[in-house]
Amino acid sequence: MILRKGMLYYVIFFWSLSFSIPAFSQTTQIRGFIDVMAGVQQNKLSFTLGEQDLFITSELSDRFSFLGESVFRFNASSPTTFSVSIERVVIKYNIAGNHNLLVGKHHTPINYWNDTYHHGRVFFPTIFRPLLFDANIIPLHSTGISFQGHNLGDWKFGYDLMLGNGIGSSDVQDNDKRKSITAAVHVKPIEGLRVGVSWYNDEIAKGAKAHDMVILSRVKQNLFTGSASYFGKKFEVLGEGTLGVNHSDSTGKKNTIASYVYGGFKITEKIVPYLRLDQLHFQDGEIFYHNNNTTSIVVGVRYNLNYLTAVKLEFQHQKTDMEGRMNKVTAQLAIGF
Repeated sequence: MILRKGMLYYVIFFWSLSFSIPAFSQTTQIRGFIDVMAGVQQNKLSFTLGEQDLFITSELSDRFSFLGESVFRFNASSPTTFSVSIERVVIKYNIAGNHNLLVGKHHTPINYWNDTYHHGRVFFPTIFRPLLFDANIIPLHSTGISFQGHNLGDWKFGYDLMLGNGIGSSDVQDNDKRKSITAAVHVKPIEGLRVGVSWYNDEIAKGAKAHDMVILSRVKQNLFTGSASYFGKKFEVLGEGTLGVNHSDSTGKKNTIASYVYGGFKITEKIVPYLRLDQLHFQDGEIFYHNNNTTSIVVGVRYNLNYLTAVKLEFQHQKTDMEGRMNKVTAQLAIGF
């Protein structure tokens, strides 16, 4: 009789807990993205398998969430081998309202493109990223901690404040005592319009490895970026510019200017012709970047079969100080699954 009463008390106790503790069902989504291309350059036709992107999101509780992104790339010099890179690992905690704390490896919130587009090429307005990414003008990723707010007030104000390991460091350890600082703000006053500015500060230690080279002299870096974008029912406009100010112990202060302007017009919901202009200008004596002044024009058309399937065809004319003039025609099929 005593045992039965004890069991009854336990049943009542746990039954009451089921009403006092809010239930939460974890939601995890796994998505994939891949693209294939065919291109003609210097009278040679090449078929290319692009990046395969594994994109994972999970709502762990009403405040905690997770985002992970891994990319598989084939090695151009060895067609039977590939590399795997962890592009993002972000644990987010919702502090209150639209204010969040994020920890992990992030896309550095330094400009619109890097903050908006991940490695799923189906969402890119063009086939390739703007040239300032290929030239390593900005740090694509930062591992650290950040505070973020978005859609605040009538103007949908947003901010990002981040402290990271910095350039030359790994995802598991900083190579020096200095930390990188990123501060970015933006507003979205009307539907489709976004205007933002950012500042990035870092110190790259002598002997650090960056941009496939060893930095021979300490570099103090400041990046100032401005962007404006409008994606409406008919027109798509995106322009961004970055001023890089690098001060080294050996050559003093050197300035680099990188910019691009993109414009698209929706003939229909599915057909979008577009144009993009890129420019890279390096000051003589710059030691942190590969000095190769470049101008480029891209003309193309995008056909959106649906939200997760896009076909693009584009022509690019590029002029550089080192390679001279180059023409390239590229077709791409990009999908999400």
